[in-house]
Amino acid sequence: MGKYKELKPEGLKRYSIADRGSKVDQGIFAQPSRSGEFADSFLNSLPSILKARDFALLIEHLKQARAESRPIIWLMGAHVIKCGLNPLIIDLLRDGWVSLIGLNGAGVIHDTELALYGSTSEEVGETLKDGSFGMVIETNDFINEAVTAGYRDLSLPGYGEAMGQALKKARPRYENNCLLTAAFDRDVPVTVHVGIGTDINHPHPTADGAAIGTLSLRDFRILAHVLTGLKGGVVLHWGSTVILPEVFLKALSYVRNLGYPAFDFTTANFDMIQHYRPNVNVVNRPTQDNGQGYSFTGHHEIMLPLLASVLKNIS
Repeated sequence: MGKYKELKPEGLKRYSIADRGSKVDQGIFAQPSRSGEFADSFLNSLPSILKARDFALLIEHLKQARAESRPIIWLMGAHVIKCGLNPLIIDLLRDGWVSLIGLNGAGVIHDTELALYGSTSEEVGETLKDGSFGMVIETNDFINEAVTAGYRDLSLPGYGEAMGQALKKARPRYENNCLLTAAFDRDVPVTVHVGIGTDINHPHPTADGAAIGTLSLRDFRILAHVLTGLKGGVVLHWGSTVILPEVFLKALSYVRNLGYPAFDFTTANFDMIQHYRPNVNVVNRPTQDNGQGYSFTGHHEIMLPLLASVLKNIS
């Protein structure tokens, strides 16, 4: 017993996800574009100036990275998943445009709910009033139990792999649009970078801090291992204001400290509003020696389908 009191979860009022409203369901999901002449005609139509020139250059970096089997890393906040963009990312993953997906804890929550129940994203303002926000039983127990099982697994999976295993075993109804299982099936790592207390599964009595922290730390080291070969690769960052830019910066320093030549790569930040950390920690500082960084401003539900359509139809 420590010297300070804790608020224990005994007596927490929880309820079934069947009784919760959700703002996002499978019906709004994007669909991959068909092959055609879109990519060349679109790129050729762009003026060679400002962000249009940067976008065309980013496409060239991505093409070269895939051709040379260099890492193409996608770091994504949960909003990307809530915008119904999973089908596009899964399609790009199958075509070799994704080497690693880095998520925060909320990304796992929304991907899991969409896979198991076909919907996600509750009305926070309404449910916060009576403390029912985040208190569904099924989502939180599933994630916490999967992470605890991974913690006890002698094969030492990370958070993302443990979730992929658990979801495969559960055979979710909507698995075709699940990032965690799509990546698991193709041996593409999903690394999950958790801030304790930031996710709805943390207040629940099934949460195990040792399991959450250990598996997330393993994922940090898995990300770092991929970064050891980052020369010539590309890092795409989508909509994480704090956690993923900080994780990327620390992982990159870790890799360089150990003597790996993680220089001469490309980064790009896509977001609706340009924030300090993504631009400084992803775009500017990591590429200041023999690298290139880009920033693009726009809504994920437009910018990601645009990028995906060009890559899908690239010549």
